Amino acid sequence: MHAMTGLNELREQGRMTWTEEEHGWVAAPEEIANALAIDGFAECKRELTTSRRDSRPAGGVWQGLNTRTGSVASAIWVNRLTSPDAIVFIAIDGESLTGFGVPSADSDPDREHGGEA
Repeated sequence: MHAMTGLNELREQGRMTWTEEEHGWVAAPEEIANALAIDGFAECKRELTTSRRDSRPAGGVWQGLNTRTGSVASAIWVNRLTSPDAIVFIAIDGESLTGFGVPSADSDPDREHGGEA
């Protein structure tokens, strides 16, 4: 997987933070979609879900394709009542990005996960 510059910038700026409790990212969905676009993914699907009671968006899905690599990125989010940010679940080619999952151009994945360098 190539370095995810846009997502790394969000994480480094504190605008995308991992929550172990909910196993997802706390972030604004639009910022995630924009970061994935910066990382080469062209939007091919965006849908919002609404609550039957008040018609407010309860969450949504975004999917993009990197035509250069053939990779697919997906972001699914659930809006929270107590915060303007949502819980966002991100996957690249079906692999979930977790707190350890945003690749960095200068990171060593073996060392990051406790393996030998």
